[in-house]
Amino acid sequence: MNKVVLAGGTGFVGQDFAQRFKRLGYEVFFISRQSGHIAWEDRAGIIQALEGAELLINLAGKSVNCRYTEENRRIILESRTQTTRILGESVLACNNPPKLWINSSTATIYRHAEDRPMTEQDGEIGTGFSVDVATAWEQAFFEFSLPSTRQVALRIAIVLGNGGVMEPLTNLVRFRLGGSQGSGRQQFSWIHIEDLFRMVTYLQEHSQLEGVFNASSPHPVTNRQLMAALRQQLNVGWGLPSPRWMLEFGARIIRTETELVLKSRWVIPERLEHEGFVFTYNTLDIALAEILKQKN
Repeated sequence: MNKVVLAGGTGFVGQDFAQRFKRLGYEVFFISRQSGHIAWEDRAGIIQALEGAELLINLAGKSVNCRYTEENRRIILESRTQTTRILGESVLACNNPPKLWINSSTATIYRHAEDRPMTEQDGEIGTGFSVDVATAWEQAFFEFSLPSTRQVALRIAIVLGNGGVMEPLTNLVRFRLGGSQGSGRQQFSWIHIEDLFRMVTYLQEHSQLEGVFNASSPHPVTNRQLMAALRQQLNVGWGLPSPRWMLEFGARIIRTETELVLKSRWVIPERLEHEGFVFTYNTLDIALAEILKQKN
């Protein structure tokens, strides 16, 4: 039986991927801090799981949905770079290493962009804590030279599906708080979770592909368009807007950062489209209709 290893795979994306891989006949192994899985401290167990694997996908990292205290900043960074280095060292220790290693990165690596889209070739790397984490994460990944393992870093946009960010977004709309947030002009780059999985299998099947890829829909929208589309799908006629000062106040109460909402992420999947990848959910309306079809 072919096997896939999901590192940090106990979250929304990892659990979805695990079910999809199992339906395709894969044996799935998890590396996680949660009990019942291979522990990050179990180097021998990690190497054993990686031996002969078709694919390693690393999704590990503390959620950025928190206040950026000094301690949280340290954990956010180390939970990405240290786990990536553990995996790299373990792959090097394998006699029969995975054929492909896909490491998560983030679309947040690019600058706040309201003027033009960011592609892999001409996107501009931004500044600040989140960007520093993203660049350090990719550096930790590509510092390994792996002669038998292809390496792909996916700069993943906001993932939409039955879980993750959809729950807080739909709750805002239902409680009539689903107006635009901040200026409403900031770009919202997103990807349907099924297309994200299809990207993974596409990369697996096309052995010439390696390096950095943007994992996002080809049609991002503004925050104002996002909230309007959600209201339409949920049959909610109106929603109160949230000016920046209100978001700053609310973020302190719920212990998060406004960057998650206010940064303009305008990211285009130029490389994958050039290579022939075709999206199933290329527009937000199609994606939301599929995700919310059982919730109306």
